[in-house]
Amino acid sequence: MKKRFIVLPAVFMMLSCNNPKAPAKETSANEKLVETYFKHFNNHEWKKLAQMYTETSQFKDPSLGPGLITQTRQQTINKYSELNKVFPDLHDKIMQVYPSGEKHIIVEFVSSGTAADSSKFELPICAVFTIENGLITKDFSYFDNFEEKQ
Repeated sequence: MKKRFIVLPAVFMMLSCNNPKAPAKETSANEKLVETYFKHFNNHEWKKLAQMYTETSQFKDPSLGPGLITQTRQQTINKYSELNKVFPDLHDKIMQVYPSGEKHIIVEFVSSGTAADSSKFELPICAVFTIENGLITKDFSYFDNFEEKQ
């Protein structure tokens, strides 16, 4: 009879640890914004993507040049439209999202695509977005821009 009293509390403890009613982690507004951003990117909706930035935003992006670059929404549309012409299947796959305070979110992703000559690229990128009033004010992207020299 005493064995049953030992077993029942142990079973109860094991079952209570697997609580299906445990609250799910709440997704922040910045995480939702980033999710929408990459949805627009992968659907090649450049105008919708550009509307997620302020009218002029700051960028650090090796493809735009060294240092801090200010770019308008229209310049963002033009940049991605041109890139999409070279890589019609342009796609970003999010690997990890790291919320950082109220205004920042860091995203690790892999960008890929195939050119008309069937050459492919796959590029790991880390981007730090600054978000204010629901819009991206800064987009600092980091990736290896090393070009092979022959």
